[in-house]
Amino acid sequence: MINRRHIRIKVMQSVYATLQSKNDNLAKEEKFLKHSIVKMYDLHVLLLNLLIEIQNMASAHIEIAKKKYLASSEEKNPNTKFIDNQVINIFRNSVSLSDYTESKKLNNWKLDDEFVRLLWDLIKDSEIYSYYMNSPKKSFEEDQKFVLKIFKKIIAPNDKLADYFEDKHISWVDDIPFVNTWIVKDINSLKENGQYFLSDLYKDNADEKFVIELYRKVVLNHEKYNKEIDTKTPNWDTDRIADIDMILMKMAICEFIEFSSIPTRVSINEYLEIAKDYSSQKSSYFINGVLDKVLKELTNSNRIKKIGRGLL
Repeated sequence: MINRRHIRIKVMQSVYATLQSKNDNLAKEEKFLKHSIVKMYDLHVLLLNLLIEIQNMASAHIEIAKKKYLASSEEKNPNTKFIDNQVINIFRNSVSLSDYTESKKLNNWKLDDEFVRLLWDLIKDSEIYSYYMNSPKKSFEEDQKFVLKIFKKIIAPNDKLADYFEDKHISWVDDIPFVNTWIVKDINSLKENGQYFLSDLYKDNADEKFVIELYRKVVLNHEKYNKEIDTKTPNWDTDRIADIDMILMKMAICEFIEFSSIPTRVSINEYLEIAKDYSSQKSSYFINGVLDKVLKELTNSNRIKKIGRGLL
């Protein structure tokens, strides 16, 4: 499921697009924001299905080799360790995964099977595959370690696959790192003879509501937050501050004032981490300094009202 940090990243991207385009059609932008999060879920499902399709291709090659007129003894009695891999077969037998794939018509790997072939060729020629196939050990743990290795070392870092995803949907390029981490968690969570169930997109209704509330409140109040930042940066013209840095600070200020259940320290830490990925290390220091000043002033003027978990 999507976590709060990635929700903040998706909102940041939509706020940036809205402010840059000067588009006042918030309903349209909110619809795209929601759609981009659903598409991230599709990306997650596509990567799980990619493992299954790679295994399918390996199985098809074995069957073709068996039917050769002069098939070798190895081809007639192939090593089926990969096509018997218990981890991939748990994904294969997942009703929730197959139902979602069918309902959303996610047939990419049937239409673009060259990427399946590309990755299968890289896997079967790798030392990881050779060691796994030649090892006399046969256990769920070994199958799990193998799938983790091929995903981390071969599938996730593949530039051609990343380019393919970027071409398919504009927001996927930023979603790939998060979704790759999600896949690793899925693989690690599996148990021998267990089942796999697709998790919900959001942890709860509060997270789903947080997406639109944060987006709308930042956009509607961004001029007011501009003034808060301007008074804390007397030696800086706000036009000289990077757009992403400004948006991240506005989002944090919005959470200080508008979201009573979110601790201020959580907001600051989250936006500093996002700044390291989407801006620069220096930016995170600058943002931290400004937010510290804003927080002190808002606290002294009793403009921050936190309750429950927000008091932590």
